[in-house]
Amino acid sequence: MNVNRRRPFRNPISVAVAWLFLLQITAAYTGAYDLGTTVADMRHAASASGGTSCPQLTRSNISTPGSINRQWSTSLGTTPVTILTADQTPAGRLNEIAAVIQTSLSVWTNVSGTLLVPSTLGTLQQTSTAAACSSSDGLNSICFNQNDAGFALGVLAFTRVVSADSVGEQLSSTSAPSTFIGEILDADVLLLPGNSNTTFATPAALPSNPNAYDLESIVTHELGHSFGFNHSGEWSAMMFPFAPPPGQFTAARPTTQSPDAPLSDDDRTGLRILYPDPTDSAHIGAISGRVLPANPLALPAAPAGVTGIFPAQVVAVDNATGTVTAAVMAGWSCGDPGPAQFDGTFSLQRLMVGTSQSYEIYAEPLDGPVVLGNVIYNLTSLCRNSTTDPGWPAQYACTAPPSAAPFSARIQPGP
Repeated sequence: MNVNRRRPFRNPISVAVAWLFLLQITAAYTGAYDLGTTVADMRHAASASGGTSCPQLTRSNISTPGSINRQWSTSLGTTPVTILTADQTPAGRLNEIAAVIQTSLSVWTNVSGTLLVPSTLGTLQQTSTAAACSSSDGLNSICFNQNDAGFALGVLAFTRVVSADSVGEQLSSTSAPSTFIGEILDADVLLLPGNSNTTFATPAALPSNPNAYDLESIVTHELGHSFGFNHSGEWSAMMFPFAPPPGQFTAARPTTQSPDAPLSDDDRTGLRILYPDPTDSAHIGAISGRVLPANPLALPAAPAGVTGIFPAQVVAVDNATGTVTAAVMAGWSCGDPGPAQFDGTFSLQRLMVGTSQSYEIYAEPLDGPVVLGNVIYNLTSLCRNSTTDPGWPAQYACTAPPSAAPFSARIQPGP
């Protein structure tokens, strides 16, 4: 199984980018969004590995209504208090925090064109256990008062995701076996505890605590990871890797009329990729191609077989509204039985279609403030080999190249 930590950071910075690559738009594709992926353990038989080392999307099993369990720990730090609420009574604090979690869950389960709907989730449970976030219990937990080595300098919160790299994998003898590669077996959200310099406030408490971080924004972002997202390089996206400054929140607050209001179109597009609704006839467009070096000799030192730029962010802007519809990481493709090939491929999928619908496409390097490590936390999610996994079959081995940033660009239409 694979374990990944996905985290936001503080203090976004401004950056000037310089482009140097060629964007070629073509008709055929195999590519990746800024979504989590898992490479099957090819040391197992095909019945367990699926017979392919191509990266598979990391996502929850939503085949059974109510199957995605959720719980949160009512153990709250008091020395110092890090979760600020408007209602300071014991019951009021718990109710206020529970409402934030429910609202944040609703943000992700009310997007049109996806099968991740409210009935997918189980009842939000509570536990008084102080250290409830365990990656081996199969419970998707949220913890506000649990120390962890994952809290490196600048980390406000992180999500630890455990995904299956073989069919039939179990976290314990009592947990259900995985049914597909990339199935999320456990996803725990942890917020920084016991830090006198860092507090989080509920929406009701934020106006009177302008130096606190918005709890709803942080929880909503982290829940995106728990559903299968990595980070997005699109600054307006909920999955942008930097938290909003203290006293501010990400985008608009959700409302009854628009429960998914904080999400950007990029977030919604990614969710439609992870949990597509087969009856959705509006978001069926795709634009694909490759990001290639104008001069192949300009590629940095890389493993043999690298022919394209890795990574680059390719962005689709709706010409009518000027908003970013989708941002995808370009750089690789894969055809069964694999492994991945770093040929600069990208694919913008689940785009809105219509007679008047059109998009402008551009590309940029991941050279700051968002860099490769913010988007892919562990390159074994794309490539595995005998160095990462002793005994790995040579025919399924690959090595991800180093980042090609910075570079600049021009666009060339494909055939």
